[in-house]
Amino acid sequence: MTSATLGAGRASRGGELQAISLVSSAHFVSHFQALVLPVLFPFLKARLGIGFVELGLALTVANVLSVAAQLPMGILCDRLGSRHMLIAGLLLGGLAFIALGISPSYPGLLVTAALFGLANSVYHPADYAILSARIAPARVGRAFSIHTFSGFLGNALTPVAMIGLASLAGLNVALLAAGALAVTVSLPLMLARGLELEDRGAAPAARNAPGEAGGKRVSVFTPVIIGLTGFFALLSLSGSGLTNFSVVALGGAYGTPLAVANLALTGYLVAQAFGVLAGGFIADKTGRHAEVAALGYAINALIVLAIGTLGLGAPLLIAAMASAGLLGGLIMPSRDMLVRAAAPAGMIGRTFGIVTTGFNIGGAVGPMLFGWIMDQGAPHWVFGASVVFMTITAATALIGDRRAARRRPAIAAAEA
Repeated sequence: MTSATLGAGRASRGGELQAISLVSSAHFVSHFQALVLPVLFPFLKARLGIGFVELGLALTVANVLSVAAQLPMGILCDRLGSRHMLIAGLLLGGLAFIALGISPSYPGLLVTAALFGLANSVYHPADYAILSARIAPARVGRAFSIHTFSGFLGNALTPVAMIGLASLAGLNVALLAAGALAVTVSLPLMLARGLELEDRGAAPAARNAPGEAGGKRVSVFTPVIIGLTGFFALLSLSGSGLTNFSVVALGGAYGTPLAVANLALTGYLVAQAFGVLAGGFIADKTGRHAEVAALGYAINALIVLAIGTLGLGAPLLIAAMASAGLLGGLIMPSRDMLVRAAAPAGMIGRTFGIVTTGFNIGGAVGPMLFGWIMDQGAPHWVFGASVVFMTITAATALIGDRRAARRRPAIAAAEA
């Protein structure tokens, strides 16, 4: 190997690290800002003199706009460039929180929620498009895992940072800081033009414009991609019960002390975050991503079934919840690789834009469903419903992969 080749390899690795760090920083911001308003609800309620219904409406506005804008943002990422769209999303969300911090009001809260919903719809299409274009295939699974881990880290740090700032310096300062974080993270992306972070969607099939193969238009709404959207919704539903309701369900079903139930949930979330990092290596070592996802969720279903039926003692409960979180995290990079494999040439931004709306769908349905289960006095079924969703998720992964395998020869022939 020549010194020139070695130098090119080092430059390539350096560019990959920069791409991963910039995109993961943006993903950290998206998850951080997603929890800013819920964490600050007590402060907003006291300052604005409104009730929880009005506060909940703000979150509904944000989620509805995020779902509605996800596909259009994915299309814009493919056409205008993912780096440009990512910068726009960071600035839009950042300036919205800064404006609310300068002058808090209920109309301002609704406008901030709406603007954040629009900004939030950019992150997944743009992030995955940049990583898919800029990371070598042998390392893209690990890049996806670091990206996902950064989002979990943003979730974990929001309550501590926002409650601490609001308690010490006031609501205005906390909101201003949340906005300033996004603006700050956008600056390195603005200066990164020389790194060519743009997702040039036509690169895998340079002869064709995005959305075309062999001169023919290719629809992104394929059965595989629609199936993956449902797959993501099921993933969200299967995790929603454990994340949001396991503490109250354990208390209601087995009288588990609050401290033990919270420790079990903490173990679940921490293990899930580190499982994501380990899952990146697995995703890079195998092409059988559907089998990894299906096996992981099948085993996870058995673990959650044990939690919901056996009344485990504190040590076993914490270990079981941590194991469920670890497996859930291990699956996530393989999940993302399935979407990458299903995306038509030049359309990866809009593909992730469509598929990740499944998260929003599951996020909207899950809390209502599991809340209804608790209101019916059936806490065991929080775990039972999660098991059902995990089982369906495992089956969906395998069925979707079989359909994708049947389509690949036809797509390859069309692009040849």
